[in-house]
Amino acid sequence: MKFKSIVLTVTLAATLLAGCGSKPAENKPAETTPSPTQAAEPTKTADVVTTASIVDNADAFVKAISKDGTWIIATLNDLKIDQELVLDGEFKNGKKDANGNDAIQRKIGLYTQDDDHNVTARFTLTAPKLTINSPEARIQSGTFVGDVYVAAKNFQLVDAKIEGNLYFTTEEAQSTFKMDDKSSVTGVKELKK
Repeated sequence: MKFKSIVLTVTLAATLLAGCGSKPAENKPAETTPSPTQAAEPTKTADVVTTASIVDNADAFVKAISKDGTWIIATLNDLKIDQELVLDGEFKNGKKDANGNDAIQRKIGLYTQDDDHNVTARFTLTAPKLTINSPEARIQSGTFVGDVYVAAKNFQLVDAKIEGNLYFTTEEAQSTFKMDDKSSVTGVKELKK
């Protein structure tokens, strides 16, 4: 039985490697958070490689949100992190904006989804503080427990909840903040320089 498992694993790995090596680069980037059943392969464009970091532990999450991380960070379960977190760096998502420039975006996806993009599970991220330094960032479809400090423009909550306070460190961060009607903040939303 063990031998069959090993042979199956090696065969599957060889098939995946052969398939990945012979596939031409795709021109359409990933637009949503991958489901756990979807591969976390980079989606390629002519000059940009975008990837999703699918994480299930604190160390991987902290690395993924760093300036050396990825533009999208998708969790697979609830995470409790006992340190202050910083979403840092400017990332391109592989798309073009209305002017034909590379689109900047950063997303913390606290959910999984099926192949039809329906949310199948929502997760909670708990930390004492989360600082948003990445422009065009969002928290989507889950809950952050702790205080959020926004220093970058165009931060969004999309189908997400903050159980804590939402502080803006600049007037621009405050004036460009958006949240949809499915989102909420249980604490204050205020400018705190």
